[in-house]
Amino acid sequence: MLVRKVARAAVLALGAMLPLVAVTAPAANAAEPQVLVRTLYYDTSQAQEFVADWDKAAENWNNSVSNVKLAKKGPGTPTNIRIYADNGWPRAMPTSLGNGTVYMGRQAVQQGHYRPRITTHEIGHILGLPDRRTGLCTDLMSGSSAPATCKNDLPNSAERAEVDRKFRGQLATADVRAAGYASTECFVY
Repeated sequence: MLVRKVARAAVLALGAMLPLVAVTAPAANAAEPQVLVRTLYYDTSQAQEFVADWDKAAENWNNSVSNVKLAKKGPGTPTNIRIYADNGWPRAMPTSLGNGTVYMGRQAVQQGHYRPRITTHEIGHILGLPDRRTGLCTDLMSGSSAPATCKNDLPNSAERAEVDRKFRGQLATADVRAAGYASTECFVY
């Protein structure tokens, strides 16, 4: 009988305190949830005379999106994006979201296309964006369908939003492969 009375008193005491716990305000210094930013490492060791253009592309994307950041590969870091230069046409071959190989083809440069636009466009493919041959200079992913005189090397608001959406909630580790993403497609500028 005594055990029942003690147990009943304990349940009543907890029941009386529960509403107080539920309405307790969070601490003033409670931190906001951290946004997971995925870092992708790019390797320009084979980019030849175009290293500065690839660095500009990384800067353009870093200033445009918040869920993914591009960083130059250093010793001991994985490589997500391999960058090469050749005499063909610029192209990207994604292997998974945030991973792949890009080429700066000299042919487009010789035809007068703006180098930072080309490199930012090709990185856009690695970030999951397809070609959209709109012919508009304001659309980064219109690629070479825009006039060769186009100097816009920044993604538009829709392109920025699409990349942020694709990388929302991705783990913040450097070389996470996106499940179910496989591509054998080669995007040509």
